[in-house]
Amino acid sequence: MTILGMEPLWQALLLVNMTSVLVLHQTLRFTLFEYLQMHSLLQVSYTSWFLDAFNYAIATNMDVLNLSIGGPDYLDLPFVEKVWELTANNIIMVSAIGNDGPLYGTLNNPADQSDVIGVGGIDYGDHIASFSSRGMSTWEIPHGYGRVKPDVVAYGREIMGSSISANCKSLSGTSVASPVVAGVVCLLVSVIPEHDRKNILNPASMKQALVEGAAKLPDANMYEQGAGRVHLLESYEILKSYQPRASIFPSILDYMDCPYSWPFCRQPLYAGAMPVIFNATILNGMGVLGYVESPPTWHPSDEEGNLLSIRFTYSEVIWPWTGYLALHMQIKEEAALFSGEIEGNVTVKIYSPPAQGEKNVRRSTCVLQLKLKVVPTPPRSKRVLWDQFHSIKYPPGYIPRDSLDVRNDILDWHGDHLHTNFHIMFNMLRDAGYYVETLGSPLTCFDAHQYGTLLLVDLEDEYFKEEIQKLRDDVINTGLGLAVFAEWYNVDTMVKMRFFDDNTRSWWTPVTGGANIPALNDLLAPFGIAFGDKILNGDFSIDGEHSRYASGTDIVRFPAGGYVHAFPFMDSSESAATQNVLLTSGMAKADSPILGLLELGEGRIAVYGDSNCLDSSHMVTHCYWLLRKILDFTSGNIKDPVLFSTSVRRAAALYQDDNQLPSRRTDVDFSTYSAVVGKELICRSDSRFEVWGTKGYSLHVRGRNRRLPGYPAIDLGRGLNSTVETSYLKQPQWTQNNKGEHSGNNIFGLLYRDELDMPVLVASHWLVPALVAISGLLLFLSFWRIRQKRRRRRKGSSSGRLGNL
Repeated sequence: MTILGMEPLWQALLLVNMTSVLVLHQTLRFTLFEYLQMHSLLQVSYTSWFLDAFNYAIATNMDVLNLSIGGPDYLDLPFVEKVWELTANNIIMVSAIGNDGPLYGTLNNPADQSDVIGVGGIDYGDHIASFSSRGMSTWEIPHGYGRVKPDVVAYGREIMGSSISANCKSLSGTSVASPVVAGVVCLLVSVIPEHDRKNILNPASMKQALVEGAAKLPDANMYEQGAGRVHLLESYEILKSYQPRASIFPSILDYMDCPYSWPFCRQPLYAGAMPVIFNATILNGMGVLGYVESPPTWHPSDEEGNLLSIRFTYSEVIWPWTGYLALHMQIKEEAALFSGEIEGNVTVKIYSPPAQGEKNVRRSTCVLQLKLKVVPTPPRSKRVLWDQFHSIKYPPGYIPRDSLDVRNDILDWHGDHLHTNFHIMFNMLRDAGYYVETLGSPLTCFDAHQYGTLLLVDLEDEYFKEEIQKLRDDVINTGLGLAVFAEWYNVDTMVKMRFFDDNTRSWWTPVTGGANIPALNDLLAPFGIAFGDKILNGDFSIDGEHSRYASGTDIVRFPAGGYVHAFPFMDSSESAATQNVLLTSGMAKADSPILGLLELGEGRIAVYGDSNCLDSSHMVTHCYWLLRKILDFTSGNIKDPVLFSTSVRRAAALYQDDNQLPSRRTDVDFSTYSAVVGKELICRSDSRFEVWGTKGYSLHVRGRNRRLPGYPAIDLGRGLNSTVETSYLKQPQWTQNNKGEHSGNNIFGLLYRDELDMPVLVASHWLVPALVAISGLLLFLSFWRIRQKRRRRRKGSSSGRLGNL
């Protein structure tokens, strides 16, 4: 792993009340040798050097360690595991969150680790510094949801510090804010008498004091500020009377608290939606090792709180000092017409082994308060499903950037999530009245009747054959709208982008292009649509709206009767383009199809060859206006007169032979990076409860297994939101195999005599044979019991006893 200095070196050694602090060079930890070529004047070092420094910190019994470093590679296991070893040795680690703001999903490692105190930067006006990296953490994508980071923020703009040459110098960056917090930590350590410090102070208890004492800033969300601005005096008051305990951060999720609770406060809950996931962090100040004593429980404050179903995934073992608690929240279908608020709290009990000199285990109950907003289920035309499952980012592989004219960032590492680099698009869709849900499971794991449009943007993964078959049926027969935003894909360009990484002593080559066009073409083949391998660049205008087409691809197949828009662009795919030189002067422009719209069966399809205009990371001009027009068409069959002008309607099909379509690379083992290739088709924990743990397809939702008084059963599986009385079945046994899952309040379950407070499903392809088999078994048992009864009666007549029936 290479180390790249991004600012003047910051070296200091602080000694506060016998507490030693090691502040390492302000550098950027990274893996790619490419950056050395672009920043040849920067200082370079390796992971092994950091491991030596960390071992020195452990050997010398260091108390506080500041790291003004960072990088996006959270899969550098030697580094990450050594950080765990450091904190497990009771060293409080403080680290800069990164200077990649204002972009979201740009947290740097190790500050994004839960056992490290991650620090963001603010200015003297208590505003988040533009350079400060934003959350959420991206370790958990796609099957979960990121954690809240940074933990706290501190002053990091125009801070006076010592200059290497002489006198003082004004410095800015989270690399400056981080040692400020390290100094605060040292002062807080002095609060605890020296003979008690090792028993009370640890990475978790210090983080508890910092986040619980922090001052929340009014104009920033949790992924910008964490708990807020570090507050020395408030944290002092907490530590002064601190007793070892466990807690949850954040301790409150309030849908009415905007902007702090963004993105949750931007979209209320409603029945029939994909689970909304909130990922909190367990801080265990009782010991480096802890355990969850019993599954978390949901305690509603009133009866209407039972309209909420929650499943939990969590760390059964808390180590070192921290774990996670993820809430998977859904509103029950009988609340399809409900509007209001749901309040209550989630509790989880944590215990740790006895401390030195103690006999009894340490126990603590953590509380997470919930205040949720619920609205009636929106109409199908206003519901959009975002495909997160088929998105791949760096790490683990070399996933190249989407816009090839951005030469200072060669990686696609910001998460490609609705709440990271597509957060502006998410806010725009909410402002336009759309409800956007996230699917982190295969396309077999959602009910197409519920959604107006499936939105596929900048996807790099492959597809299961079952997904391709189901999507075809969803569009043609179920009326699902499909909107696709692709990216560049050119094998020759990918080969030219490879480089030799001096750290790993190996050649790095892109795993795929900006998008996986061969896979998208397989997905779109049933509709007669395919993208090509051109890399197009240029400006164009539709109805007075100007946009930039940046490293997009072209459409090479499209059915007759569809509407196709073409514009003159430069094609850089044949210009010997590399990652440093994109366009060649004097290139000729030619009309290339980039936008296609089509009605097919009951559904509607729109395809566009570029996603940069939706991605806030490298955006030149946005195309939100185009996205709105596309969704109006795919979800509501509203046709913009310019997009559907007769002049762009194709009389003949646009067609290119199979042997001319983009092909997959044969020199890359794609299974290493894919969630599809060589993997099992299964619905993950962010799909509907009805299909969680199954393959998903051929399942028909049939409502809930319990009703509250005054709330009729609603069958959302028909896509009509109609009131239907349904039969209630017990929960399939597979749900009990998911450790850490618990739902609802058992007290109310007993009152209503329910087995489980969870939704159920009916699988048409196995239920009927199963019922026939069960009926035959019951019939056999009936005859067997009658026969046994007669035999026992005959024996009883001679022995004086009757068989027990």
